[in-house]
Amino acid sequence: MKVAVAKEIEVGERRVALVPDVVARLVKQGLEIWVETGAGDGAFFPDSAYEAAGATVIADPNAIWCNSDIVLKVAPPTESEIDRLHDRSTLISFLDPLGNPQRIQRLAERRVTALSMELIPRTSRAQSMDALSSQAGLAGYKAVTIAASALPKFFPMLTTAAGTIRPAKVFVVGAGVAGLQAIATSRRLGAVVEAFDIRPAVKEEVQSLGAKFVDVQLEEETVAAGGYAKEISDRSKQKTQEAIANSVAQADVVITTAQVPGKHAPRIVTDAMLSQMRPGSVVVDLAAEQGGNCEGTEAGGNVVRYGVTLMGPVNLPASMPVHASQMYAKNISTFLQYLVKDNVLNLNFEDDIPDSTCVTYNGEIRNQRVREALGTASPA
Repeated sequence: MKVAVAKEIEVGERRVALVPDVVARLVKQGLEIWVETGAGDGAFFPDSAYEAAGATVIADPNAIWCNSDIVLKVAPPTESEIDRLHDRSTLISFLDPLGNPQRIQRLAERRVTALSMELIPRTSRAQSMDALSSQAGLAGYKAVTIAASALPKFFPMLTTAAGTIRPAKVFVVGAGVAGLQAIATSRRLGAVVEAFDIRPAVKEEVQSLGAKFVDVQLEEETVAAGGYAKEISDRSKQKTQEAIANSVAQADVVITTAQVPGKHAPRIVTDAMLSQMRPGSVVVDLAAEQGGNCEGTEAGGNVVRYGVTLMGPVNLPASMPVHASQMYAKNISTFLQYLVKDNVLNLNFEDDIPDSTCVTYNGEIRNQRVREALGTASPA
């Protein structure tokens, strides 16, 4: 079985789907690994390292896309990349199925078997395959480091001959994987940390990291399938905003991480809240690509409002391509080994892992939510 690693062509995407160490293990297990020339350059993994690991480096992109059995990627494929896939091929990648259902429809039309890394179930059995979580952790860490760089203050408390400097106050909105990593990193840097999440079950996790949990009682279910936060009513959103307004006003740094798959990011930090923050404060909005949790966020840019620097970084994991690639490669290789038995792709849809992740098969869209987004009641 030929497994190909495509070079990422999206601007700013420096990650690679497999790293040489992982390639070596897959080759030992009998897989033939092809790597497109330069695929690892952005993450500092040269072609020579892949060759030493037993891979075949392929200069022709068409050979990667047209002649392999399985293509591995990080970023979702472009339309031209999809058109290169043959009708018996398999694609494993982040696919953003709910954010761009038209892409999934195109994959179905091409009769490509597509497996979406976003849809790995959040179970203990699939934990080592959970790329969404591994990359979110990187984003949470990086958000704190860029906030610390932009903040015109120290993070830790310092006792100096010139007096005692108080620690920075950090407020994290959303205590998923990214939020928890942001809390932990802020605490390591010496900040005083508060956090908020609409899911009451995460309170103990927040407190275990040394942060104070800002509590609010909502009269509706706040947890979606897989443990993710779900979209809440306008009334609950207003109650949430009222509960966190004081924490936002007192914070030197606010990091927002709240996202709902396939939906516009919930607006949590309002313009009125920003106006109450101290000049020089920093907001890092990790939901910028989904429209932002903060009013005024610009995806990929920095804006100053009321003296507050509002940062809207995109694709933060790609800014740490070495470790991001290593973690993603572990996730995707574990998933690949789970599915491939005796050089044959085994998609047992009675198993929740392939059933959840396989979005297109035999020309059909298998994911119900994608079909609903496209307005089709039955498989394509």
